[in-house]
Amino acid sequence: MSHDHSHHGHHHHAPASFGRAFAIGISLNLGFVAVEGFYGWKAGSLALLADAGHNLSDVGGLVLAWAGLAAARLSGSDRHTYGFRRGSILASFGNAVLLLVAMGSLAWEAWQRLQTPSPVAGGTVMIVAGIGVAINTATALLFFRGQEDLNIRGAFLHMAADALVSAGVVVAGALALWKGWLWIDPALSLVIAVVITVGTWSLFRKSLHLLFDGVPDHIRLPEVRQLLQELPNVLKVHDLHVWAMATSEPALTAHLVVRGEGHDSDALLQRATRELHDRFSIHHVTLQVESERFAAGCEGCG
Repeated sequence: MSHDHSHHGHHHHAPASFGRAFAIGISLNLGFVAVEGFYGWKAGSLALLADAGHNLSDVGGLVLAWAGLAAARLSGSDRHTYGFRRGSILASFGNAVLLLVAMGSLAWEAWQRLQTPSPVAGGTVMIVAGIGVAINTATALLFFRGQEDLNIRGAFLHMAADALVSAGVVVAGALALWKGWLWIDPALSLVIAVVITVGTWSLFRKSLHLLFDGVPDHIRLPEVRQLLQELPNVLKVHDLHVWAMATSEPALTAHLVVRGEGHDSDALLQRATRELHDRFSIHHVTLQVESERFAAGCEGCG
């Protein structure tokens, strides 16, 4: 029993420990959205209102990521044999799409404002956005440790992007007060939108890749094939598939054609699973060992 428990603990370590981080992050940000929306409206600042809308999309992003992790921990059933692990990939994809849409609308709004700048209450803007920097930085740090998981990385990027946006709004408020520059508020919003879009693109690309059963980025398929072919008595490897069941859980299936009858298939399987785990961090390995005769009669297998 103790062995099973330790394995289970190791397996879900990253996601499980972030439940509190998500709860804190969502509560802090919801409170801040209310404050920022209210004062943005009072101060007549597009940057504050846009930031409030953006922060609200972040709360949605955090809820998505949390739901994705929770789904990933649901165990399999007769209907869903892998459980809902893919939820974490779907959530990171949803998160990226949400962020790209939010940035698109922010850029459009900023462009409109550049044509017709209007005055803002700089002092109020600076104070509220300053609180935003603190809250977003604190939330981002909650997720800093777990970035090897694509979903947690999405949450971290989301909050770090927010801290940047809020910092930009502080600067815009200061310049509006000091120099009377009305264009700085929308111009800065535009720059921030571009920076965040560039950062989000890789999250979008990676999660889309995994959604379509792409080979995870850290694994090179030719190297995996070579490792399997170099195992003792293995003549040929076919039907090799590597994909991600969750954002940080690669799986592999393959057929190994072996020479003769006198070999120890248990030893072969043991060595294969150990080496795949050590070199490529693949925990879920399913191998079918075949004789040359079986493989010859199975021409469609290749």
